[in-house]
Amino acid sequence: MQRLDWDDLRYALAVAEQGSLAAAARVLGVNHTTVLRRVTAFEETLGVRLFDRQPSGYVPTEAGEALLDKARRMDGLAAEFERAVLGADLRIAGPLRITTTDTLAASVLPEILVAFAASHPDVQVELSTSNQFANLSKRDADLAIRPASQAPDSLVGRKVATIAFAVYGADETAGWIAPDDSLSNTTVARWLRETRADAPIVAKADSLLTMRDLAAAGLGRAALPCFLGDRSNGLRRLHKIEPTNELWLLTHEDLRTTARVATAMTFFGTALAARRSLFEGT
Repeated sequence: MQRLDWDDLRYALAVAEQGSLAAAARVLGVNHTTVLRRVTAFEETLGVRLFDRQPSGYVPTEAGEALLDKARRMDGLAAEFERAVLGADLRIAGPLRITTTDTLAASVLPEILVAFAASHPDVQVELSTSNQFANLSKRDADLAIRPASQAPDSLVGRKVATIAFAVYGADETAGWIAPDDSLSNTTVARWLRETRADAPIVAKADSLLTMRDLAAAGLGRAALPCFLGDRSNGLRRLHKIEPTNELWLLTHEDLRTTARVATAMTFFGTALAARRSLFEGT
């Protein structure tokens, strides 16, 4: 048998982990027809069917699972090797991947990023906004600046601030603008379930930024982090609420000695800590 192409294994592994061609294509940054063609050709080369095509998605066969288990180990070793090499990089230059939330990217971070770019022009920041932690073990990101109740065990860094929340809107009698199911695990969603279960909901949104905009337009009240609500034009803070969250600055242990990562950790940690009163709503 000819030697296996790691790229073929990478495509098959993405399909197995994502469960569909479309989702795998998004992760790989290619068209879904490319994924289908690569996986089909790989199966023909092996003479083995790797996936059962079911209505719910692509499910690995027994043979496929055996192969993909080895591919996962190879993927982990490749990521470990890459982190080890990058950990020895002493240049304050090159790409710096940061994962954060849309709320931070739309409020506090732009001014910090401008200052960082002025101080370190040879570092190219790549900003990713999402409601989930990127996989720093696979170098989906080098740095995480994110709210969390606690930091994942696999990452190192520090808590830089406590995040306070408040209700914003025109008045206390307006209906509520609530997070939709995609944000069901957020601090705001849990607070609404626990304290305002029977409150009238006038709208739901899949983004706190959208909730902010609807509240600013006068549609209703919204519970928001103070760092977002207090800096938004057209919003009036009605009162603070009980729950809080924590803002973390994190990286992978193998990357903490990389010059650009270590420099960014210090820079962003100092800049975020200087804005602690904004995060704490004081």
